Amino acid sequence: MGNDKKLVEQITSQEKDFAKWYTDVCLKAELCIYSGTKGFVVLRPYGYALWENIMHSLDKRFKEVGVTNVAMPMLIPENLLLKEKDHVEGFAPECAWVTCGGEEVLEERLAIRPTSETVFCDYWNETVKSYRDLPQLLNQWCSVVRWEKETRPFLRTREFFWQEGHTLHATKEESHDFTLKMFKVYEEFIQSELAIPVLKGKKTEKEKFAGANATYTIESIMKDGKALQSATSHDFGDNFAKAFDIKYLDKNNQLVYATETSWGFSTRIIGAIIMVHGDDKGLKLPPNIAPIQVRVIPIRTTDDNNVNKAKELMERLNKSGLKVDIDLSDKTPGYKFAECEMKGIPLRVEIGPKDIEKCVCVLVRRDTGEKIEVKLDNLELEVKRVLEIIQQEMYNIAKSFLDSHIDTALTKDELINKMNNKKGFIKAMHCGCEECETALKDETGITSRCIPKEQENLSDKCVVCGKPAKYEVIWGKSY
Repeated sequence: MGNDKKLVEQITSQEKDFAKWYTDVCLKAELCIYSGTKGFVVLRPYGYALWENIMHSLDKRFKEVGVTNVAMPMLIPENLLLKEKDHVEGFAPECAWVTCGGEEVLEERLAIRPTSETVFCDYWNETVKSYRDLPQLLNQWCSVVRWEKETRPFLRTREFFWQEGHTLHATKEESHDFTLKMFKVYEEFIQSELAIPVLKGKKTEKEKFAGANATYTIESIMKDGKALQSATSHDFGDNFAKAFDIKYLDKNNQLVYATETSWGFSTRIIGAIIMVHGDDKGLKLPPNIAPIQVRVIPIRTTDDNNVNKAKELMERLNKSGLKVDIDLSDKTPGYKFAECEMKGIPLRVEIGPKDIEKCVCVLVRRDTGEKIEVKLDNLELEVKRVLEIIQQEMYNIAKSFLDSHIDTALTKDELINKMNNKKGFIKAMHCGCEECETALKDETGITSRCIPKEQENLSDKCVVCGKPAKYEVIWGKSY
């Protein structure tokens, strides 16, 4: 059993060094590996399988609200980026540029897309002419490049995978409504499929997306108390339409500007899954999105009868619609169990010669370690029942953690003290001044996470500067 201990010891404990623990899990669970290009990672098969499950589930939800997929060019002419002033200022420091094609120096440099608002606008300027062409509900699954100074797997890499939705509408009311609709899609997906509870609300003026009228954000809390922005939805109004002259003939035969939204969700969410659910043994994956929901482990791989029975159980579970594999390697059972835990496989099925004699097998939960003996005749029903319980209980534990890490503060000193000692989210009032918010961030690293829809009147003074408060803000330190 020594090999399984060695495997676990390869992971730094969360208590000792949370950041190192996180990186260890990314690498040892075989989610990704560093590439030869600085700041870029390779998504390994297991990591990409997790992203595929997320993509397929979320894409289904997009299609249910009428969104269709497209593919836009990855290179953007500089003149397109320059058309929307606020937008280009927001992304210019992160842009990577192509200046040569082969041996030819380009007349105009091309940005490797940091995001694609401008390309979609260019497309709509050519294709949308009448109210009959609206709405346009489009999305693309792709990668983008942002030249980050400091990188960490999934959380901040120079290239990352995501979906970026872009829609065009006839009126500001329609674009605003669709912004909130996609915001709701993200919220329900993250909570029901990823078992991650969230806080949600509107970004402050300082933190909203460059070029947007309003940005709505979904915030999650990690086990170290830091916040992670998990998804955003942006209402652009007619800002981009005016910059790109996107007009259409309305029903009164008048030329009017269209309105626009964009919304995005990236592989950063894998980082959230790791940090919300994982422990010192490795990953804990919610069954709904796990690449492998069940792993069957025969205790004696040298026993043909044991191996054949294990294969039979795997085939039965696969036929029932579950994602199941089997470990027939010559590793010790202890190592196999540890490897299963490292990869976060929600449930393993153990069966040995004595179990076969009794017509039973043992289910072992990754989340709690509980062992459940079940009759082979009831295997499919019991496995599905236990997976449903795991999914719900993982959410409940994460929700309890979130609820216990939300506090309030009435003064700046109280805000800083609680943030440094308790960690988590702090509810406090704000005057709405961007300079005030910037000063707090520069001094302490504390940022506004969102303005919650359900407001509490905690005080009549801004927690930072003491001036009259306009609204409640949720504050935190973030990744």
